[in-house]
Amino acid sequence: MMIGSSIVSAIALNEFLIPGKIFSSGINGISQLLSTFVEHVFQVDINTGWFILLLNLPIGLLGWLMIGKQFTLYSFLTSILTSFMAVIIPIQTISHNPLLSALFGGIITGVGVAYPLKYGFSTGGMDIVAVILEKTTGKTIGTMMIVTNLVIILIAGSVFGWESALYTIISIYAMSRVVDAIHTRHQKLTAFIVTFMPDEVVANLNKTLIRGVTIMPSEGAYKRQKGAVLMVVISRYELYDLEHVVKSTDPNSFVNLVNTVDIEGNWYDEKDQLKARQADQSAN
Repeated sequence: MMIGSSIVSAIALNEFLIPGKIFSSGINGISQLLSTFVEHVFQVDINTGWFILLLNLPIGLLGWLMIGKQFTLYSFLTSILTSFMAVIIPIQTISHNPLLSALFGGIITGVGVAYPLKYGFSTGGMDIVAVILEKTTGKTIGTMMIVTNLVIILIAGSVFGWESALYTIISIYAMSRVVDAIHTRHQKLTAFIVTFMPDEVVANLNKTLIRGVTIMPSEGAYKRQKGAVLMVVISRYELYDLEHVVKSTDPNSFVNLVNTVDIEGNWYDEKDQLKARQADQSAN
């Protein structure tokens, strides 16, 4: 996954974004700006990949000290591989249409960013900074990412013309849409489970998912059979486990899934679930 992500990200840079003078987001975009600045001011051609590596070194060290070894190691290795691939893959123009370059560059970058996030690590750079800020301040990186991308867009517009900045906006938007489509951990669903075996279903759900379940007594309108509607809010990643448990426990159950716009109150993320499982294991 790390190798595939690195190749995809490097292809997006060298085949679409860099030839079209279109900038990526985050560390990759900053690296593009630095590479272009050095080339224009000092007449020295330094590949973008070297700047990606240079910027990720201090961030990786900080992540190692403040986050933990596994996440930081995988993320840092991915950033190194991306730098390496960006150096060895030749820069060439596939499309002379800047709109196509912006769209495909953003889409391919989104694929390279989303799959590492889906499998529990990142492509380094701002993702590591996001986790550090969340860990130390409890706040998200959303505002910083917006400011970083805005600076990239403004510099791109000032140096290369505002047409380049507009294409950069298109590329970043395309990337964000692809990331949202693939990395669905943050998406929430509300499951309404109609069952005549509520006790058994709840017991098996509690063994598999660490989620609160609300039991609402119900009655079938046709046969007047007493049952229950179970309501549980899950992340999209937990959908398979929920469906498997419900169908294996009560094959005659009916499950209605509704997209959840927002939630308020206690919500166990992955860290909270891990702590709860460790507490249960210690108690047993």
